[in-house]
Amino acid sequence: MADVEEEYRADHIQVLKGLEAVRKRPAMYIGDTGARGLHHLIWEVVDNSVDEALGGYCDTIRVMLYTNGSVSVQDNGRGIPVDEHPTEKRPALEVVMTVLHAGGKFDKKNYAVSGGLHGVGVSVVNGLSTWCEVEVCSKLLDPSGKIYSQRYERGVPTTELEEIGAGLETGTKITFQPDDTIFETVTFHQETVATRLREMAFLNKNLTLILKDERDDYEETFCYEGGLQAFVNYLDEGKTSLHDPIYFEGEREDVGLEVALQYNDGYAQNVYSFVNTIHTAEGGTHETGFRTALTRTLNTHATRNNMFKNDSFTLSGEDVREGLTAVISTKVAEPQFEGQTKQKLGNGEVRGVVESLVGELLGEYFEENPGVIKKILQKAIEAARAREAARKARELVRRKGLLEGGGLPGKLLDCSAKDRSETEIFLVEGDSAGGSAAQGRDRVFQAILPLWGKLLNVERARIDRVLGNDKLQPVIMALGVGVGEEIDLEKLRYGKIIIMADADKDGSHIRSLLLTFFFRYMREVITAGKIYIAQPPLFLIKKGRNEQYAFDEAQRDAILAELGDDGRGVTVQRYKGLGEMNPDQLWNTTLDPDQRTLLHVNETDVMESEHAFSMFMGADVEPRRRYLEKHGLEAQLNI
Repeated sequence: MADVEEEYRADHIQVLKGLEAVRKRPAMYIGDTGARGLHHLIWEVVDNSVDEALGGYCDTIRVMLYTNGSVSVQDNGRGIPVDEHPTEKRPALEVVMTVLHAGGKFDKKNYAVSGGLHGVGVSVVNGLSTWCEVEVCSKLLDPSGKIYSQRYERGVPTTELEEIGAGLETGTKITFQPDDTIFETVTFHQETVATRLREMAFLNKNLTLILKDERDDYEETFCYEGGLQAFVNYLDEGKTSLHDPIYFEGEREDVGLEVALQYNDGYAQNVYSFVNTIHTAEGGTHETGFRTALTRTLNTHATRNNMFKNDSFTLSGEDVREGLTAVISTKVAEPQFEGQTKQKLGNGEVRGVVESLVGELLGEYFEENPGVIKKILQKAIEAARAREAARKARELVRRKGLLEGGGLPGKLLDCSAKDRSETEIFLVEGDSAGGSAAQGRDRVFQAILPLWGKLLNVERARIDRVLGNDKLQPVIMALGVGVGEEIDLEKLRYGKIIIMADADKDGSHIRSLLLTFFFRYMREVITAGKIYIAQPPLFLIKKGRNEQYAFDEAQRDAILAELGDDGRGVTVQRYKGLGEMNPDQLWNTTLDPDQRTLLHVNETDVMESEHAFSMFMGADVEPRRRYLEKHGLEAQLNI
């Protein structure tokens, strides 16, 4: 029986006022407090500006990253109202910035459709910022164009609403500094922000989004007249397209629909869906409606044109989506998202609307373009044949135990720990390096799998070739999670998967091939954050008993300058490969968890990852050449 003092009483009930709840449980509102949640602050503010654009009130949005770590988002929309709220008896701007579920999106008088549906976005940003300042100019309320401002600290107003001047252009500017006591990192990544703004520009044709970064004097403008068609072309860069992008739009039962799709000669399927410009990463009813209509429409046309060898043959959804890149953008007045981060659409009625619209509009396009439908169906039928070959390949490798964990590769040097979360496997380039790693490792929790020969570039291969490849089979066996659509993360045998290759161009190639394999056929392993890249040193610098390692030329030069290299007693050894390192050196620099440096592979943006893998690993050389000519000095694969 609990003591009286430990009983549950009324005074144990906490009432969090204002934005205290947001600061107490930030992950409930922005997903997490890491880099993803940090950038979500920008998305919330940008989404509000895009809502102004959707309503026809705004055509330009500017995002500025400042050297002090703050960020501002400015639009030329109507401006948040500054007059007194009728029930709150304080400026409407202050209400919007400090009260959850306060906004102009709950009735449809101000916004017919919007992404910031719940009315918590900008107030959450305010609550999670050390300080936030808002400037508003609204000539609807004040024809003289006065600019009003208010400042907040951790969600609490620190000034009254003040008039600070007059402006020629209406709009809202919100500047905020993320709270470093809440977030794990408060450094915004330029490429992450640029990717998001590029995406929004694709989804809103003729909307101009400008990103400026004071930290390195970067500025870029995103505006696409082609809209979704330009989006599909961008995603397919590096692939050979079978036809020009197919585009259609329609509206029914208050649901607006835009679709662009294109088939290429590759094997991956990439379908991206949006609701009111919000990316629904987990899909939902709109995406289900599109997939169903696409499969039905292609089967109908194939049957009508006698393209099947027998009446019982039919194309599956997997068949008709091979090599497909599609973007589905819907506008829904009352979207029902799963959670504040809006990962999945749940409106049941949207599925039927999208399914009927896609069936009709895509059917009309195919009737008018018989050459295009013929190419698509030929590819889908070929995919169906390959699916049968893949089924046989799966049965073969399953009998060998590759997919069931029934056996382990002969070259695997396993670890002894039973707790999988504490273990790690190193995928090591070459037998000699594998030998050094085997001697230098901690056998309790570190496993070593040497790789040999040239790995298959899976960007240009179907699943049956992947399953039959003798260079990839040991990786599949060792990890134990399966491959392709049969992934089961619960069966993963190690807590960390660490790619360890030489610090040269050949090593970079090996890393790229392995990452491509994981991205195409074990993407869930990347999403779960299980992939890492080891960082072996490139140089060993000695002076007397002083030994230091350098991981690149710049670090080498800095060490030499520190040692005062004048040509007397300093030696520099360049490692041509991991096999040149002694086991103890490899342990000290690359294996020891207390001293090593690992790069964590995170898929921060699936669409940008798709574009990167297609461009760098695809068969088309020209997009790579153009990219390297422009970014050769700083080129890197960001995933």
